Amino acid sequence: MSVTPASEPPKVSPLYDPKIRSIAYQVLLCAFVVGLIGFAIKNAADNLARAKIASGFGFWNNLAGFDISQHLIPYSSVTSTYGDAFWVGLLNTLLVAVLGIILATVLGFGVGIARLSKNYLVSRIANGYVEIIRNLPLLLQLLFWYNAVLKALPQVRDSVAIPGGLLLNNRGLFLPAFTFNYGGQLLLGAIGAAIVGGLAFRFWAKRQQITTGKQYPTFLVFLGLLIGLPFLVLLAGQVSVSVAYPEASRFNIRGGTEILPEFVALLLGLVIYTAAFIGEVVRAGILAVSKGQTEAANALGLRGGPTLRLVVIPQAMRVIIPPLTNQYLNLTKNSSLAVAVGYPDLVQIFTGTVLNQTNQAVEVVVITMAVYLTISLVTSIGMNWYNSRKALVER
Repeated sequence: MSVTPASEPPKVSPLYDPKIRSIAYQVLLCAFVVGLIGFAIKNAADNLARAKIASGFGFWNNLAGFDISQHLIPYSSVTSTYGDAFWVGLLNTLLVAVLGIILATVLGFGVGIARLSKNYLVSRIANGYVEIIRNLPLLLQLLFWYNAVLKALPQVRDSVAIPGGLLLNNRGLFLPAFTFNYGGQLLLGAIGAAIVGGLAFRFWAKRQQITTGKQYPTFLVFLGLLIGLPFLVLLAGQVSVSVAYPEASRFNIRGGTEILPEFVALLLGLVIYTAAFIGEVVRAGILAVSKGQTEAANALGLRGGPTLRLVVIPQAMRVIIPPLTNQYLNLTKNSSLAVAVGYPDLVQIFTGTVLNQTNQAVEVVVITMAVYLTISLVTSIGMNWYNSRKALVER
């Protein structure tokens, strides 16, 4: 009579083996999802064929035939294609998103710090700003800035003259246009050298602080290089610049560079709305830092400003960065509301005009969704990298 050792697991049927059953369930689920996607694609193709709508991306190189009010790259309704229109809309979206993130971060940090101010009036104003702005729909705020503020400005013949050669009316803000006759590349090189030099000095100053404890004014040095080097190039006479000031006539503005009221309305709405949420994120991050850190900094002789900048904010960033990333993603996606004020962003141009002219609904929507997904993933990767740099290093 044989005896089975107690250490060997009992043999079970494959139908009752947990590992085999788990693999079988996952295979069935994958097959179901693939079948569902295949059915959706076939159904869409049949509907397009029944409606006699061509599929594919052949429309990409067809002539667009419509104007775009703002384009950062050369574009013409006569010679440009739908592909060119896509890039124009994408660049307009990125312009609003990048400027909005920078400005909303600056304003939001100011509001968050002001919320904790010991000055009663400052803290109450910051609190009122947050409570009012974050409880109003963003779309309503965009319409307010566009229709009630910017469209109420004077007409062209009554343009408001601003010192420096600027003109303001209901068609937008007109700035002097600078044209580099020669030496433009030298000026750009000076700006690039200033940025590289500032970053190198910051790296050196950080190493010196770790080694000796001595601090250096990195921001002032960076600002000095950024202003000083281009100024020296201009002073040496190596760059020739001509300036075209905007001139107001009865019905139009000649010369200068135009900033559309649609762009200003969208940027103002996004910045003010997002800054209210960022302010609360910053306030929560500062409150998460122990008061003992502030007391220790004060005991070392640091005043309020350096204590906040050098002790509190760096520790609060570990709490601030994750929700701050969400606000950056929301701002980028909310820029698609530009269609409400007529700003030519990606959605307004590509998913609006191009889709209506070509009827390529599936292709256009898929491309637009892929673009927003890519922008969001790139933003998340960058913020996650920054978050890992600010995380505590445990030994």
